Formats: sequence, C-alpha cells, structure tokens
Amino acid sequence: MTRLDCSVVNCTYNKDDSCCKDNIHVGGKNAKVTDETSCESFRERKYDGASNADSIPSKPTEISCDAESCCYNHACKCAADQVRVSGSNACSCKNTECTTFDCKC
Repeated sequence: MTRLDCSVVNCTYNKDDSCCKDNIHVGGKNAKVTDETSCESFRERKYDGASNADSIPSKPTEISCDAESCCYNHACKCAADQVRVSGSNACSCKNTECTTFDCKC
C-alpha cells in the first residue's frame, strides 16, 4: 500500500494532512501533466456541525489510478511508495491533483 499525504484540507476525509479513507481513486486517464489528474474520491467538507474529529487517518492507502501514462500506474493501481494529493480551496475533485504523477512518456 501507498503512504498518502493530502493537503486538501476542505475534503471531508482530510484530518491533519492525512486521509481518513482507506482507499482513493485518482482520475486522469489521458493525463500528461499533474494538473490533468484529480482525486475522484474528494468530497467537499460541509460546515454543518458534522466533522471527522473521530476519524482516524489511514496513512497506508490503496490507490486505484486511471492515469495510464503515470510511471507509478501498474494495472490501474498506484505503486508509488508515497503519494501527495493537493488542491487548496477545492470545491470539486477537478480542483485536486496527484502531485506525485510522473509521466512515463
């Protein structure tokens, strides 16, 4: 499994720059650069009293990946030891990206 660090602080799964979801999905089937990828698992945090305060971040995370040209993509699974997802002020998955993406082209 991959170590996942996430700076998308307004995602409902984010707690202390970590993801509380034990698996995520990275999109960007035809991506050639980082900003053509996205965390499809992103869900905007709604400030309605609900929180993830009791959630436990899951550093080892299974990552499925559509980015066919990423050198870490092996049979639609991420093989990187560590992955960083970013997207400050994201309000949809399109505002996020996998900054670990590395095009093998």
